[in-house]
Amino acid sequence: MLRLLNIEFHKLKHNRASRVLTIIYFALLTSIALIAAIKFDIGPVKFHLAEQGIFNFPYIWHFNAFMASIFKLFLLLVIVSMMANEYSNRTLKQNLIDGLSKKEFILSKFYTVIVFAAISTLFVFVVSMILGLMYSDYNEVAIIFSDLEYLFAFFIKLVGFFSFGLFFGILVKRSAFAVGALLVWFFIESIFKGFLFWKFRDLDSTSDKVNQIMQFLPLESMSNLIKEPFTRLNAVQSVAKQIGEDLSKDFSVHWYQIAIVLLWTFLFIYSSFRLLKKRDL
Repeated sequence: MLRLLNIEFHKLKHNRASRVLTIIYFALLTSIALIAAIKFDIGPVKFHLAEQGIFNFPYIWHFNAFMASIFKLFLLLVIVSMMANEYSNRTLKQNLIDGLSKKEFILSKFYTVIVFAAISTLFVFVVSMILGLMYSDYNEVAIIFSDLEYLFAFFIKLVGFFSFGLFFGILVKRSAFAVGALLVWFFIESIFKGFLFWKFRDLDSTSDKVNQIMQFLPLESMSNLIKEPFTRLNAVQSVAKQIGEDLSKDFSVHWYQIAIVLLWTFLFIYSSFRLLKKRDL
């Protein structure tokens, strides 16, 4: 494993575009801390976002994991360009000539995906811990380390998403086309979701029926791992109750949602291997 990772990081180290994108990605993760600086002073009205509870433990794990997942596209570009460069620079063929099997080649990419996801998760953990200790109203150890399943869900989400990108990178061989293919798939899922809403429009539980079907599609299943955290805020819940709206929903991370994404991850990696194995290089 270490040998395969060393090969991949040696390639990344000498790729300027990958270095720049990686730096931008982690800079954006750090920028979550800038939310604490958002203040509005309009006459007697003083609004400080950090004081609205977004950095309270354990809510911060949910909020920061959701916000950090928005930036995953930047690291996806590194993953797909990493694969595209193998074809354009002919390093894939050279690696195979040098004795690397196709299975080891795919594993080296998958290990890199796991390492990127793990470093990202650790990074979010450190940033969240610092912000929480600075701004949280609750600092009891039991509260601080509750709801950490959102970070685990964040890790699984990144592994699944990057594996999807890796598959498209192998399928189309060009980074721009791979990202384009991913966007096309996103639109396909969105159109299919719209069709389901139309199909079940006469049911009382239309949304539940649609979600039961959509949860098995790759991008939707990844999205379901970390639901939006904004309506979970006490301030938002209070306002909703005052105007008669019910914003209650299940924000939990469920084992079957993790299982679905892990299954897709396996299918992406296995399909990448089968595709590479059949392809004449």
